[in-house]
Amino acid sequence: MTPSAPAAEPPLQWAALAGVTAALAMFGAAQGLSYPLFTLLMQKQGMSPGLIGLSAAMMPFGLILSASLVPAAVRIFGARRLAVGCSLIGALCFFAIGYLQDWVGWFVVRFMLGVVINPLYVLGEVWALSLAPASRRGRVMGIFNTVLGAGYAMGPLVLTAVGTAGWTPFLIGIAGFVICAVILRAVSSSLAGFEDDGQPSGGVAGFARQAPALLLAVLVAAAVQQSTYSLMPVFGSAYGLAEATLAALVMALSAGNILFQVPLGLMAERFGGRLMILFCATMTALCALLLPVLITTPAIWLVLVVMGAVGYGVYTMALVELGSRFRGTALVAGNAAFALMWGAGGVVGPPGSGLLMQALGPLGLPTVIISLDVALIAFAIYRSLQRRTA
Repeated sequence: MTPSAPAAEPPLQWAALAGVTAALAMFGAAQGLSYPLFTLLMQKQGMSPGLIGLSAAMMPFGLILSASLVPAAVRIFGARRLAVGCSLIGALCFFAIGYLQDWVGWFVVRFMLGVVINPLYVLGEVWALSLAPASRRGRVMGIFNTVLGAGYAMGPLVLTAVGTAGWTPFLIGIAGFVICAVILRAVSSSLAGFEDDGQPSGGVAGFARQAPALLLAVLVAAAVQQSTYSLMPVFGSAYGLAEATLAALVMALSAGNILFQVPLGLMAERFGGRLMILFCATMTALCALLLPVLITTPAIWLVLVVMGAVGYGVYTMALVELGSRFRGTALVAGNAAFALMWGAGGVVGPPGSGLLMQALGPLGLPTVIISLDVALIAFAIYRSLQRRTA
């Protein structure tokens, strides 16, 4: 009796995947526009840096508090209806921001934005993971995160072109969310079925018991990325760099993020997501170690590009590993847990790094980055050894 041939993978649904990716890119552009827009408008109203920072934290708080509700919302409303509805509510939030022009009201609206964008984060990643065949999951998620990162970068660029005056920036944000809803509605026929397989997932808490190392990877990736993006200009200014150079430091991080997620995804297909998480965390820690040594030399640009790539690469690799291990409702719960940990990293990382920089000077930033990545490496190795002896 001859052995049966292995089952062929289903073909990659390029149209559906392109639609989901384009929709999330538009949503990313709208969100990327919102951060500098709020900051500039609140500065014009004479708000203190503390209030501006607290306002910025409202969106991550919305992500954190709503994450555990996403799996239940998917069951009640259905994934497609929920995603389209949240996109339209996001557009209404942008309208409310422009209409109110009131920093007190913005606290509430920014929190609501965090709540409604959470399902878009979760379902966008779930759809991309579910549409990607196993043999090409790494490159697919690399492309997905590259386009999403480009969308985020496009938001601030648009704001520099149109300015903050009048309704124009708000209308652009509204348009981003509306286009996201239209695209998701158009490709919805190709996205049916995976979100409800009838299997118990245990929710976010159940997923945390199954994959704590993946959740720590997301927390570390979020804390490192948001700390470096927020505080790299402060780090550079401590070494006497010019103001124009300080902005370019963040641009170098963004360039690495955008350019190298696909190569990292291809490496994940060959070596596996777990090993690549360790590789990216190790390289991030090494780059952080080199920051104070090379910050005043031309070599710093290469270090920052690599750091931007592998720092966010920890998250991309965690997504690849998530897609290889989980399906159906467990995958939805996993992505919801990822959103929660990303929000937590955003709340914990920049304030913690800022406080340590006050205590240690500029060395506080690389100290936090190295400590987080070393903790991730140690815990991931421990979990791997634990599974082998179980």
